[in-house]
Amino acid sequence: MKNTKKVTIFEGKKVRRIWEEAKELWYFAVVDVIAILTGSSNPQVYWRVLKKRLIDEGSNETVTKCNGLKVEASDGKMRLTDMADTETLFRLIQSIPSPKAEPFKIWLAKVGYERIEELNDPEKALNRSREYWQKMGRSKSWIQQRMMGQEIRNKLTDYWQKSEVQKQNEFAILTNIIHEEWTDLTINEHKKLKSLKKENLRDHMTDAELVFTALAELSTRQIAETMQSVGLEENKVPAKHGGKIAKNARVALESKTKKKVVTGKNFLLSGKDAKRLKK
Repeated sequence: MKNTKKVTIFEGKKVRRIWEEAKELWYFAVVDVIAILTGSSNPQVYWRVLKKRLIDEGSNETVTKCNGLKVEASDGKMRLTDMADTETLFRLIQSIPSPKAEPFKIWLAKVGYERIEELNDPEKALNRSREYWQKMGRSKSWIQQRMMGQEIRNKLTDYWQKSEVQKQNEFAILTNIIHEEWTDLTINEHKKLKSLKKENLRDHMTDAELVFTALAELSTRQIAETMQSVGLEENKVPAKHGGKIAKNARVALESKTKKKVVTGKNFLLSGKDAKRLKK
């Protein structure tokens, strides 16, 4: 089942969510919602107690509609987490006494509506991304490179999906092969170089890094299409070749400019700037 994993923010706090394309529904991590509404330091325990109370009260249906889905945990690993759609969350919220209940419900409805809008008009999603990057102080040329790179990335993942590559783990394996081939760094090593933790690496790449990433992924897709690669193992070959093409271009540029393409530069905000953006 095709889905999209994202994190969204309510009053500065993260809420993990998954978009299930087949059902056209967002699913939200129940413990993240509980943490926001209750301020509990151990929302997992609160949720266990609440589940038992709901079952005892005869609200079994609400509990059973909370599906266990894999999302990224605080340790960076993918773990099964109880997730609930918007309708089920509304029911759960009724059982949690909190002054934040009403504003959270309004926010929840807005989040769901925005996704439906984006499905009907994908340009809205692009505009939101563009506005976000503008607020973060990115230049027009950087935003153009970032959006171009995302389009190239989407075409590559579309090919992988059609050629029997499993989305969750195998996409990540192939992406890392491409990245390590052209940068000589794994994705995690590149993030460490930039002092990043859970931030999106591409959002902190320089113009040059974005261009070479796009070249590597464009080359990978075109080679895979030519080879008609199917499955993970066959797609590892074009991933290496595509990354190698970008690496050769990188080395050639570095030899002429005497400047490194892969750098530790990032766009991390100071605490003051982060507060300004939240207003």
